[in-house]
Amino acid sequence: MQVPLLRLQCGVNSYDWGKVGQESAAAKYAATTAAPDFTIEADKPYAELWMGTHPSLPSKDVETQRSLLDMVQDNQALMSTEISERFGGKLPFLFKVLSIRKALSIQAHPNKKLAEQLHARDPKNYPDDNHKPEMTIAITPFEGVCGFRPLAEIVHFLHAVKPLRTLVGDQAATEFEKLVKGNEDSEDSEGIKKNKDALRSLFTTLMESPSEKIEAACKELISEAESNPDRFATLSGDVATNPTNPSELAALAKRLDGQFPNDIGLFVFFFLNFVKLEPGEAMFLKADDIHAYISGDIIECMASSDNVVRAGFTPKFKDVSTLTQMLTYRYAPIEEQKLQATDYPYATLNATAYSSASSAILYDPPIDEFSVIKTDLNRKGAKVTFDGISGPSILICTRGKGKITVGPKTEEVQEGHVFFVGATAECIIENTGSGEGEDDVFTTFKAFCELPPTGEES
Repeated sequence: MQVPLLRLQCGVNSYDWGKVGQESAAAKYAATTAAPDFTIEADKPYAELWMGTHPSLPSKDVETQRSLLDMVQDNQALMSTEISERFGGKLPFLFKVLSIRKALSIQAHPNKKLAEQLHARDPKNYPDDNHKPEMTIAITPFEGVCGFRPLAEIVHFLHAVKPLRTLVGDQAATEFEKLVKGNEDSEDSEGIKKNKDALRSLFTTLMESPSEKIEAACKELISEAESNPDRFATLSGDVATNPTNPSELAALAKRLDGQFPNDIGLFVFFFLNFVKLEPGEAMFLKADDIHAYISGDIIECMASSDNVVRAGFTPKFKDVSTLTQMLTYRYAPIEEQKLQATDYPYATLNATAYSSASSAILYDPPIDEFSVIKTDLNRKGAKVTFDGISGPSILICTRGKGKITVGPKTEEVQEGHVFFVGATAECIIENTGSGEGEDDVFTTFKAFCELPPTGEES
């Protein structure tokens, strides 16, 4: 029987927002196991490395050049019968590396029911019928926006950012303030529904602004950002809702306007949480959550779908009415959007790994399709043995060098190498670097699917 360890050749997509040439981690990782005709072009943007069975850019087994999809469908044991049956013989997740130079679109991903409707109605713009909850883990410092801000902050910006109030109109702004006043932190279901309805109404008004009003408002906003960056979007006096970093927000507004002049996305920013992630920090986005990525290199894992509903910061198809109708309108501080990692209990570290403070941590979002383990082996000879997982895994190395062993098969691993590990297989990885120190850390990310026991939910 075939040993369930396959080294994969993974493709990279070139989108305008990607980092250029050798600056792109996605491109560099792809180049380590590329097809013979692939070379990194110095002036070309490389955005996304795809690892999985999605038909838009399927991964291949390096040895046989067969697609991973063919291989897991020919041999159900690689994924487990249960997962094969539940997910139609396809890997339930799509694993990616994103390298972001320029903001991605203001977007959300549809839930399963909406995805089926959109795909049936418009298969060109919605290429499959699956939902797309997703998780982001920073590899380098990351900036983005996700989820609606606390309502008190939105009210603040309606007063402090005059072009925003002009755009939505004083009547709509005043109505919103009246509806949520004194109720911003309500925890009862009726109060939350009332707040969400008010937010939906105001946000829809913003998104339906005519282009000539948007252009005038953008010019006025950038003028404010340039003339007084230290007081940008603030109110005079000691106001609790004043941003702690007005000059950073002013610089960000100018950067975004430079990337997408006169775009409604510049004002969506005042409705959404601005998030910065340090390497290893993560956030989880449910289906129908609004977000946009601004800069950085990230590991991303999602349900296997390519459905995106866009409404700003993009030259691609925009579907404003669908976006404003589908959103959850959840509002909360950014801390609630972040996903906290925990120790992964089914990994055994050897003595060298323990003594060098090596770690295996788990990012476990509240869905069945995927979880991710990040492993840092901090010294040569540090080794971790993973118990067999009852579903499939894909592992990528993002730093250092080492080796991976499954059964009798051992493969060398270096930065950018990607491997598929079959269901139930014990997997051992070891740091084979030259010694101690930051440069010799061996880092891997391993996405996997393991269904909860029958009768339980994740």
